[in-house]
Amino acid sequence: MTAESPLPVQVVDTMEHLDGRHPGYRRAHARGACFTGTFTPTGEAAKYTTAAHLTGGPVSATVRYSNGSGNPAVPDTQPGGRGMATKFHLADGTATDLIGVNLPRFLVATPEQFLDLVRALAADKDAGTDDKANLQAFLARNPGSVPAFQAAADLGVPASFGTTYYKALHAFVWVNADGDRQAVRYRWEPALGVQKLDADQIANEDEQFLLGEFADRLKGGPISFTLFVTLADPSDPTNDATKVWPEDRPEIEVGTLTITGEVSDQAHWAAQIFDPTNLTPGIELSDDPLPNLRHSAYSVSYDRRSHGE
Repeated sequence: MTAESPLPVQVVDTMEHLDGRHPGYRRAHARGACFTGTFTPTGEAAKYTTAAHLTGGPVSATVRYSNGSGNPAVPDTQPGGRGMATKFHLADGTATDLIGVNLPRFLVATPEQFLDLVRALAADKDAGTDDKANLQAFLARNPGSVPAFQAAADLGVPASFGTTYYKALHAFVWVNADGDRQAVRYRWEPALGVQKLDADQIANEDEQFLLGEFADRLKGGPISFTLFVTLADPSDPTNDATKVWPEDRPEIEVGTLTITGEVSDQAHWAAQIFDPTNLTPGIELSDDPLPNLRHSAYSVSYDRRSHGE
C-alpha cells in the first residue's frame, strides 16, 4: 500500500483535474500579467507595526493582475474571481507580498475543507451535469462556506482590473516597536470606483479583454488603489477566513499604490511566486491555517510549471 500524498500535493493534483494541466502556467490564477508601481505609505500604520514599506518612504512594487481559474483559456467575460498580488520591494533588497482577491470572504476555513471543496468541484465536472450535486453536498457539510458562495455568485464581470476591490481575506498580526500585537485584515479600494459590465457590454467585449484594457487604460495615466486595514477586536476570529469582522471595527488608511505601466520582463515575472507567507519584520502570520497551505501548494505548482509541466 502506497503512502498518501501530502495534502498540498493532493490539492494541486485535484486542481489540475478540475481545470486541466496547462504546462508552464500556475495551477490557479493562470492567466495574468505584471505591472510596475509605487506604494506611498501615509504613516498611520507606524503606531501598530514596524514594517518598512508601511511606515517609511515610498517603495517600488510589482503587481500581478489575474483571473482566478487554473485554465488560462477561461474567458474574461465569465463571472469569477480576479486577483491582485503585490510584491513590495524593500530598501534592504528583500520583498514582501500581499495577495488579494475580489471576494469579501474566503470559501473555506481549513486546508482539509479546501481539499474537500476542489474534490467536490472536480466530481461535478466529471459528472457532466448542471445540478452541482457534489458542491451542494459539500455546502451541506460546511455551512460556513455558504455566505462566500452566495457572494461569489454576485461578482459579475469587472469593467477593468482597476475597477474592482481586492481583499487579502486572511488575518495577519502587526507588531510595533514595543512588541504590541494587533490583528488586521487588508483591502484595496480602486480610485476609479467599483464598475461592472452589464449584459450588453459583456456581449461586445473580446473574450480576453481585461489585461489589454488595463494596459491601454494606463496609457492615459496612472491607476491607483488605496490600502485600508481593519483593526480587529480581541473577540474577532482570526483563524477562519469565511467569517467577516463587524463593520464597526476601526479602519486606517495605510497608503496608496500607483500603477504606472507594464513590466518590461513579463516572462521573468510570470515565473515568480507571490506568497502570502512572504512577510517582513513587523508583520506575522495569524492562527489562520490557510496561508501555510497556499505557500505549500504554490511551491508544488512552481516546481511543476518551472519544469514545463
